[in-house]
Amino acid sequence: MSRCTHTDMIRDVTPSAEGCEECLKTGSWWVHLRLCRTCGHVGCCDSSPNKHATKHFHATEHPIVQSFEPGEDWSWCYVDEVEV
Repeated sequence: MSRCTHTDMIRDVTPSAEGCEECLKTGSWWVHLRLCRTCGHVGCCDSSPNKHATKHFHATEHPIVQSFEPGEDWSWCYVDEVEV
């Protein structure tokens, strides 16, 4: 069973926006939101047209996102491709 080797990158963060930061700037839309656990960036999921959370990972190498949806409590490591 795989496990995440990046939990040392998890920080207490303040969300950068109440919705996808980039979509709010461009007037686009999203399906679900993800919170970067390293810096607090809020981006849209891969089911959204612009996939900003994954783009943020590729630009910054911040490995772990957490669901930013009400009632959801899970995290994902992009590097190890496992739930945290």
